Amino acid sequence: MTLTPSTRVFQLLKEHPFLEDFLVRYNAKFEMLKNRMARATIGRVATLKTAAGIANLDLKSFLEQLASEIEAKTGQRPEVGLAQQETALTREQRVEVLKEIIQDLHAGGDVEKARERFASAVEDVEASEIAAMEEQLIRGGLPVSEVQRLCDVHVGAFKPALDEHVQVQAPPRHPVHTYMAANQVITILANRLAALARKMDSGESSQDSLSEARQVLSDLSGLDNHYQRKENQLFAVLERHEVTGPSKVMWGVHDQIRAGLKAASKAIETKDTRAFADSATALSRDIIEMVYKEEKILFPLALDTLSDEEWSEIRKGEDELGYVLAKPAAAWPEGDTARAQTAGSTAGLLEMMTGKLSLEQVNLIFSNLPVDISFVDENDEVRFYSEGPERIFPRSPAVIGRKVHNCHPPKSVHIVEEILEAFKAGTQDVAQFVIQVREKFIHIRYFAVRDDAGDYRGCLEVSQDVTDIRKINGERRLLDWKK
Repeated sequence: MTLTPSTRVFQLLKEHPFLEDFLVRYNAKFEMLKNRMARATIGRVATLKTAAGIANLDLKSFLEQLASEIEAKTGQRPEVGLAQQETALTREQRVEVLKEIIQDLHAGGDVEKARERFASAVEDVEASEIAAMEEQLIRGGLPVSEVQRLCDVHVGAFKPALDEHVQVQAPPRHPVHTYMAANQVITILANRLAALARKMDSGESSQDSLSEARQVLSDLSGLDNHYQRKENQLFAVLERHEVTGPSKVMWGVHDQIRAGLKAASKAIETKDTRAFADSATALSRDIIEMVYKEEKILFPLALDTLSDEEWSEIRKGEDELGYVLAKPAAAWPEGDTARAQTAGSTAGLLEMMTGKLSLEQVNLIFSNLPVDISFVDENDEVRFYSEGPERIFPRSPAVIGRKVHNCHPPKSVHIVEEILEAFKAGTQDVAQFVIQVREKFIHIRYFAVRDDAGDYRGCLEVSQDVTDIRKINGERRLLDWKK
């Protein structure tokens, strides 16, 4: 084989397996190749030029070292072709080029010219580089909403390279496998929705088509679970690696799709076929584009970033949140997802201000309260949430230690920050809201938690379904408790 900048890492390791150990010793950035998931995904599509850029290596020296190692092990030295050396860029340079291309698009530049520049300068972009570029734009002051708007444009500019180089594979037990299975269902439903929109746009509507549209929208409501698992599990674990771009950009698109589902459903209920055609057309497009961004950017990035232990944690949390569109095709190996058992009575009694309780009793009390409770410490990090029998809002273990700002949709983060700042400044102690979620009325209250000295120590969030409470009239005495 001839070693060139375009030689695929996967093919190289397939022909010379001993190079895996050599590469790991050669540069710490290649440690990822020991992870079979990363080897099967990123390794399959990455070229030696890409690998050199990731590790900030001189491409010519890198290829020569590989050739020497192959010669030492096999007795035959492969030919080294360096025709593409002059176009090799380091990872940092590639990310900078991507930023410049997107900034030009932001200023009104032409998409076709962006594609040409991208093809000549970057060639085989990686999902992680697109995410890094978005991250830097956000940190550089470009509003999240604007990065979100440009997301469709720049993904379109890079689409040919993403289609050619990025293919995701994951075993049946893996969360990514479940996401991909759900995406197959989502794609079918979105295409059906688009077909119904075209039919109604042409003036062709009937009771049957209205009923079909109602059913498709009902099935698509499972998207909320799909997105909640991303928001509460996958995004939370990625944030530990300082990968916050996806959660900030994609969450905003999730909410846009949720709003589109509501608008389309309302149009069907009122039999407004014109409004349905408009909203459903945009909705189906947004859904399909989100599937593409997940499979070409988010999932490859996550597979490249997270460890097997972190995927085990994600799977455990997703099992708790449940599945709607597609369930895991296999169980996670026994023991990997086993939850740590509470010590119960063997842990002794906890000295409370007004009594003594075992750890088991404390957990039982919180898990049986008729309200949801979450506690955020003085550093704005989530430290606890209760697990009642019927949660109002989804929570999962990955939220623990997460910055509370990242637990809310981008459109409401500024309100959360205002409340916390008022609590810290001592100008407010309580903030409360009432929202309607379908037929339920939810009362949400935030309480500033202060110590004996009056210092701010955190925020307590209490959410309660008050639908039945709002209906109470008159009295109901203790003796009437069975009625």
